[in-house]
Amino acid sequence: MLNPIDNFDSKQVWRLIPLLEASGDVQMAIDRWLLEQHKSGNHPPTLRFYTWSPPAISLGYHQRQYPEFWRDLIWRGEKLDLVTRPTGGRAVLHQGDLTYAVITSGIPGRRFQICEKICEFLIQGWRSLGVELRYGTAGRGYIHNPNCFGTATSADLILPDGNKFIGSAQLRKGEVILQHGSIRLQLDVELFTQVFGVETSSSIQLSPNLSLDQIITTLISAACDCFAMQIEVKPLSQSEWDEILTIV
Repeated sequence: MLNPIDNFDSKQVWRLIPLLEASGDVQMAIDRWLLEQHKSGNHPPTLRFYTWSPPAISLGYHQRQYPEFWRDLIWRGEKLDLVTRPTGGRAVLHQGDLTYAVITSGIPGRRFQICEKICEFLIQGWRSLGVELRYGTAGRGYIHNPNCFGTATSADLILPDGNKFIGSAQLRKGEVILQHGSIRLQLDVELFTQVFGVETSSSIQLSPNLSLDQIITTLISAACDCFAMQIEVKPLSQSEWDEILTIV
């Protein structure tokens, strides 16, 4: 039986799964598996970061319509994957981005309040890296836009110039929450235009000395502060992989 967090500010141990590069189907299977394991009380809250290989377009769970040519897109000799997320929202191009996932439970409030509580570690972490972020303001008009990064709702984080930097989506099962999101780092503008048929600005100009490891380390530190947690670094075991791969 699930033991929800009675006090979100209390100290507890979260699992940190090291940075993992894998296909979209595998990454989504991992997130779904972590959600179900936490829901059943067999797994602690978890934070992880991952990248997509090959690059992919992920569709929101309820997104039924999309351009047929998305099935045949090629980027640098690789065919883009087309996968469905367990969460809602619109299509996201996963190329040159970093994805975060938080699986936890017992956070009080409505969906947008929970989202803001989780997103606080992203705001704090990027602020310490010199990047100020704020929430978007778009309404439900986003449902008519197939491109997640075409609008910024209150669940998204935008840069001072108004460009969307982090798009997040959430799935809630009882007390358990899966929230994951895409952080745009090194976007291929031509590929984005090919996919969505609209131009976009390039990714944020970060310091050339700032590595992916530094970004992740900073965000982990911010998460420890915001969630009042300790972390246990624990890669997926072979037995866990065996379970996960049965649901890919």
